[in-house]
Amino acid sequence: MAFPLSVAVVAAGLVVSAPSPDGAGTLVLRVAGDCSAAAAQVVEQTGGQLLSVQPLGDSCIITVLVSGNGQRPRKVTVKVPM
Repeated sequence: MAFPLSVAVVAAGLVVSAPSPDGAGTLVLRVAGDCSAAAAQVVEQTGGQLLSVQPLGDSCIITVLVSGNGQRPRKVTVKVPM
């Protein structure tokens, strides 16, 4: 079952806005590494629910909750290169 939080929402959380250096009022977006594809892949492979995504250097740290056979879900953290 897919987690209701979309990968696009997670990726949007990585965007930071800053004023343009020329002062003309133009909005400049700086994006930390894009981990959305890696997060979608981990969710698909594990069948888990996405908990968090964090860019770290040239990798993405992705944490998902994976349900067991009637047991308490376990938290799985995966480091994926960007």
